[in-house]
Parts: sequence; C-alpha cells; structure tokens
Amino acid sequence: MKKKIAIAMGGYSSEYRISINSGNMVYQHLSRELYEPYRVHILKGEWFMVADDDTPYPINKSNFTVRIQDKTISFDCVFNTIHGTPGENGLLQAYLELLGIPQTSCGYYQAALTFNKRDLISVLKPYGIKTATNFFLNKEDTINPDEIVEKVGLPCFVKANRAGSSFGITKVKTKEELIPAAKTAFKEDDEAIIESFLDGTEVSVGVVTYKGEVIALPVTEIISENEFFDYEAKYLGKSQEITPARISEEQTKKVQDISILIYKKLKMKGLTRSEFIFHDGEPHFIEMNTTPGLSKASILPQQAAKAGISLQDLYGSAIEAALEE
Repeated sequence: MKKKIAIAMGGYSSEYRISINSGNMVYQHLSRELYEPYRVHILKGEWFMVADDDTPYPINKSNFTVRIQDKTISFDCVFNTIHGTPGENGLLQAYLELLGIPQTSCGYYQAALTFNKRDLISVLKPYGIKTATNFFLNKEDTINPDEIVEKVGLPCFVKANRAGSSFGITKVKTKEELIPAAKTAFKEDDEAIIESFLDGTEVSVGVVTYKGEVIALPVTEIISENEFFDYEAKYLGKSQEITPARISEEQTKKVQDISILIYKKLKMKGLTRSEFIFHDGEPHFIEMNTTPGLSKASILPQQAAKAGISLQDLYGSAIEAALEE
C-alpha cells in the first residue's frame, strides 16, 4: 500500500509564498511508486487540500483528515515545508504529535528552541559554539542606542528574534538608525536580537538524516549583491551561491563537524540548514533553519545535488525516517 503523504505548505508568516514553492517542489519529486502525495495549504484563514485540478477541499482540524467526495482520507505522514509559524516554531509539530501523525521535521521543543534565536544561542554556548556579540530587546523596552553601540559596535544587525531571516532585519550603520531598525523588527515579532557585525565568508551547511545516518552536505558559500543575505538575495537572484564553498578542506571539515554536533546535541531530525560566518578564521554560528527552503532557488537542493543525492531520495529518506520513529 502506498503511504498517503500530506505536504504541509504555506504558513502564517511573510514567507508563505516561498513555502508553497518548496511544498510544490516536494510534491513534484516524491516517488509515485511509494507514496500518494497531497498538497495541503495551511493558511491563517483556512486549511485545505489542493487537488490536481486546483479544487480546494477543507482539512478537518479535529483529526487532520480531508473528505473528497464520499471518501475520507487520513494521512500516514506529514512532510513539513512551512517556513515560519506554525510549521517552524513547533505549533504544527505539537498538534500532529497529539494526533499521533508522524512528520518529517524536528520535534516541537526543538522547533520552538531553534526558532528563538536568543534562546538557541544560550543553549549552544556551553558546547563552545562561537557566535556574534548579542544584545536583546523586547518591544516594551526603552531603547538606549548608546548602550547598544557600546556592547555590539557598528555596523550591527537588528533582527526579529522569532521569525525567519528574510523579513524584519536591518543592517545598521549609525546610532540614529537603531530605533527605526528595531521598529522594523517589531513588525515581525515582539522580541528583537541585535548582533555585532561579523566580517568574513558566509557559508551554509545542510545536515540531514539520510538513510538512517546523520550527514553534512557540501558547504555553500554565499555572496550577496545586497548588504546581507536578505529576501532579494535569497529568492530574487541577488546572490551567488557557490557549492562547494571556496574555503580550505580544514575549514570545510570544521564547519561540517560543528553543524553535525549542533544537530546531534539538539536531537534534531529531518532536513536542516545552519548558517555561519568565518570571522577571524573561525566559524561563528548565525542560525539554524529546521524547515529550509526546498524550491529551485534554495540552497539545500543544490547541496544534495553536489552530494549525488537526488531530490526523490532526499525527500523519501526524510519520510522513511519519520515513519520509523
């Protein structure tokens, strides 16, 4: 019997269109010999399954089933491609765990932790993971630009704490820009993180569970045409992504080993991507994506191709790992 797979896409954040691209990519590449895939759009207003003729069928949220004509379909597994809430911050994972439905991304605690940049940094520090110097803000805090600059220096980055890395982020070059930048971050979240500027080569490392083994994929070097790797750089072609990265074998192994260490210590599963900047020759951790982009423009599919792993095998392996738990 073919396994019925719900590919969850969309979400409630500003990245929902990118997530739908990712979900459609998974839908295209899943083996039809092994699986019966369904595209499930999870949006703020409604949850529905999209048929091949684009007819929407409502999802029953009480048990995550869909009724098509006179037949009720239950899913054997959910392939989670949602960027942002509720698929990347643990809400969908907790919901599916309550229903007893396996899903391909990490558990709800790991999702909530990795989605919260400042909490994740705090958890990783005891393992000797290097990061930027950080300053934390809540929306109700009085902002003291002098205090912030004294700690993190200029230029610096102001980011929404619990959001993806494409929205709510500003590179700040002067003290006067700090308060407007914080307001931009607070449009996405009521918490912000301010990071010191790290000058160096930016790289991205995919770590996945593939055929039962945790492996690091080839490292990608990111060169943005913009000031940093923002939405335009990620999704509108305003960057160069070079795989394998133009770093030494020693640096490659080091950043891959750190990425695997983080994956294992956090008890991750599924497909992940971690970002680093080589500052003063050492990899400094920026963030981890637990539902990374899987569209044609995304980094993880590029890395898998360089590793000789087809998208069909990559996605199928994630499903099999989820079903075996």
